[in-house]
Amino acid sequence: MTTQPIYTVSTLNQSARLLLEEGLGTIWVEGEISNFIRASSGHIYFSLKDENAQVRCAYFKGRRNQQNAWKQGMHVLACAKVSLYEPRGDYQLIVEYIEEAGVGALQKAFEVLKAKLQAEGLFASEYKKPLPAYPQCLGVITSPTGAAIQDILHVLERRYPSLPVIVYPTLVQGTSAAPQIVHMIELANQHQQCDVLIVARGGGSMEDLWPFNEEIVARAIFNSQIPIISGVGHEVDFTIADFVADVRAPTPSAAAELASPDGEALLAYLEQIHNRLIQQITHKLTFKQHQLQSLINRLRHPRERLQFFAQKLDEQTHRLQQAWQKLFTRRQHRLNLLLQTLQTLSPKATLERGYAIVKNTKGQIIRNASDVNKDESIFTTVSQGEIKSRVE
Repeated sequence: MTTQPIYTVSTLNQSARLLLEEGLGTIWVEGEISNFIRASSGHIYFSLKDENAQVRCAYFKGRRNQQNAWKQGMHVLACAKVSLYEPRGDYQLIVEYIEEAGVGALQKAFEVLKAKLQAEGLFASEYKKPLPAYPQCLGVITSPTGAAIQDILHVLERRYPSLPVIVYPTLVQGTSAAPQIVHMIELANQHQQCDVLIVARGGGSMEDLWPFNEEIVARAIFNSQIPIISGVGHEVDFTIADFVADVRAPTPSAAAELASPDGEALLAYLEQIHNRLIQQITHKLTFKQHQLQSLINRLRHPRERLQFFAQKLDEQTHRLQQAWQKLFTRRQHRLNLLLQTLQTLSPKATLERGYAIVKNTKGQIIRNASDVNKDESIFTTVSQGEIKSRVE
């Protein structure tokens, strides 16, 4: 009889389960999803396989990890605990977390590049160029056949249909996309036809958006002389291009709205300015018309002004003549009075009244008899002549 311990099937499976769980613990497994089943209980069962083998997997409903995104044939990276389903003796993985294969490595590369460029200052706000309020031309760097360009054109047609658009065609996915995007950014800067650029593509996985996480694209955006709006992916997606760009838009449509003025709002504003100008011009014209009418009322024909001044001159001449006549009359009257007074006091008038003036030979007036000598000649002036006589 054997001395080795004898296991029941249940004991064996239990021991194997414990050995697997304790020996391997939680591990990461990469493979392709197959035999995908979503049970009515909410649990998910599938297999992970590669070219040579497969393993059963279970994901229980208490966990939430984008279950709706999983699908048959997806290449994934699963974090799971190695276990064994004892009732059937099936070796399996109890999945705790799952992500699309390659995302983890890409995310790490994303974080490393983000930290590097941020340390260099490529995300700094002082380097962000302002967007023109009224752009003259918009450049769009995207796939000419993708949904992003259609979304952008629809927004522009609604908001600002007169804005010219230049499409710089490029791949937006795959290994060749990043160099093409860089080339189109540099080409737009060389041509200088646009005063704002949109770098855009629709949503997708991290691998799909990866060209916009390339360092060469980030540096091309940073070195652009033309302001750049990044409209890559959906609102939840972030790329390195978003951080370097002058403005980040959550979607291509939102990028078009940021790049273009609101045409309706602009028209309303212009209408308001137009009305204000009309009011001011009308007020100004009314004021000037009043001024003009006032000047017209004050303005007279030159002939009328000449007649007015001629009449005024006649009046002044007449007044001057009257004043001169009055002055002449007064002066003449005064002169007559003086003449009368002078005549009254004149020696001639005295002589006419019988008086005479006696002078010696020297012409001196003789007032006293003692003023003359015997035999002296004297001259007597009367009103009608002069008498010469000798004193005896």
